[in-house]
Amino acid sequence: MIQDIDRDPRYWVIAPIESQSAEQFDKVWQFDLANNIITIGWPELGDFTKMSREDLSKAIASTYPDKPPSAKTRLANMLWAFYHEVRPGDSVIARRGRKTLAAVGKVSQSASYEPGRSIYQKHPNYLGVLWDEQPRDKVFPDIVFQMITISEISFEQYNNFLEGSGEKPVPLEDAEKPEDIEAFYLEKYLEDFIVSNFQTIFKGELKIYEDADKNDGQQYGTDIGPIDILAFEPKSNSFVVIELKKGRPSDQVIGQILRYMGWVKQNLCLGGQSVKGLIICRDPDPKLSYALEMTNNIDVRYYSVSFKLRETP
Repeated sequence: MIQDIDRDPRYWVIAPIESQSAEQFDKVWQFDLANNIITIGWPELGDFTKMSREDLSKAIASTYPDKPPSAKTRLANMLWAFYHEVRPGDSVIARRGRKTLAAVGKVSQSASYEPGRSIYQKHPNYLGVLWDEQPRDKVFPDIVFQMITISEISFEQYNNFLEGSGEKPVPLEDAEKPEDIEAFYLEKYLEDFIVSNFQTIFKGELKIYEDADKNDGQQYGTDIGPIDILAFEPKSNSFVVIELKKGRPSDQVIGQILRYMGWVKQNLCLGGQSVKGLIICRDPDPKLSYALEMTNNIDVRYYSVSFKLRETP
């Protein structure tokens, strides 16, 4: 294996195939595993290995005209990284879905375009990876991976996936100590509950967003961090950015949701679509109320939890 000595190793998460079929995933993944490679698709683009970044973006726009701008940008970033940023000596985590670490390995050969080599004809793009024996098929209790085919992670995140519970390190903007520790831990699990009961909670007025690449709105990946829940309100033709307060200071939550709303406005909105914000928290917060007085497109909702033990049903 030849390692790029001109820079430090980088760390990547790559999905061998985005498939709802376990049988199809296993077929592709076992081929990759046995041949010490990982493959990705987009055969419609043909051989783009010699394209400049600008030409790649133009090819994507021409080949997938119906994709929203953010999806085109994300695809260009991923494919460019696969061929021009991932290097021998880098570390790769192969993920299965959003909760399973399938395997870990070291990049042994730079990416290449080889149509027809894989048993899965839709995957003409190859990266050589020497897969380690362990860990394999490590399942985490919660969602830990973004729904993006290729993403770069920090060494801290990489090490945590291998050695720890798999819980994602707190993002930089969330690194301050929560004001309410109890709410912080409770709301870490509240997100999954909301998503699982979304239709009932919002009475059908909101729908969880799903983009053209079938990425759903929970922990929706952006280049400024993941949105807790990205939804859509058909009645007003609006996106809705939903953030759980998680015990954080009000100024921090307001700043973060505004950043996400700005990103959605710039990257997802088409025509006359608009963006709303919704903050979910446990208790009223005067600081939050004052901040929201200056906006007309961010709302707040409060949740309550009741837990009782009875001697009889």
